[in-house]
Amino acid sequence: MTIDMTDPFELAGKRFRSRLIVGTGKYRDFTETTHAVEASGAEIVTVAVRRVNITDPGKENLLDFLKPSRYTILPNTAGCYTADDAVRTARLAREAGVGNWVKLEVIGDQKTLFPDVPATLEAARVLVREGFVVLPYINDDPIAAKKLEEVGCAAVMPLAAPIGSGLGIRNPYNVRIILEQSRVPVIVDAGVGTASDAAVAMELGCDAVLMNTAIAGAKDPVLMAQAMRQAVEAGRNAFRAGRIPRKLYATASSPLDGVLE
Repeated sequence: MTIDMTDPFELAGKRFRSRLIVGTGKYRDFTETTHAVEASGAEIVTVAVRRVNITDPGKENLLDFLKPSRYTILPNTAGCYTADDAVRTARLAREAGVGNWVKLEVIGDQKTLFPDVPATLEAARVLVREGFVVLPYINDDPIAAKKLEEVGCAAVMPLAAPIGSGLGIRNPYNVRIILEQSRVPVIVDAGVGTASDAAVAMELGCDAVLMNTAIAGAKDPVLMAQAMRQAVEAGRNAFRAGRIPRKLYATASSPLDGVLE
């Protein structure tokens, strides 16, 4: 890990070195998952409760490979299409001893996998009241982001593009508005395709980036995980350094003082 703890990522009262959050779906097996997660340097790992076993100790369990003592496990409600299903799935993960953090997903459309914002708000209200640390997946919608922050979500997670599309950030302007108004961390979630997409998200000022398909679907997931780690670190450093302003015309790189006539 190369990120200095003088610039930690703070989320729900916890401090992390890495600003890269990774998923665990779509890998060939749990061994490949483990190698990719290790290469990414991620400290927060999200797991689809409905698709990956973390609740039944009698079957092959991802938590035997990714130890909760080493990683913060973030169960997610992927595959839920109603607020009730999402709340039930979050409760199941907590009852299994995984903890009270949850990445809240309530999908509104099977083809686009865009979130159902009213249902997400409904589920968030319930889960926040029950003591969950709620991290909601939403559109790049500043209004939805503000409403979810107001109900007590610990972060907001606008998509960069549709889940698994690899299109990168399609609307950086809305992301900037969300960043300007948010008092909680902003985590880009979904749509990252390659390292440059992750760097762009961080250069905008996002607090972290969450991805799964971009790593798991790469020809070499472990190498891509390394690239994503480096891109997140570079993008964060560039944001902190402060880029030069964009200009229409050239500006000489060398100083003009003392130029010989």
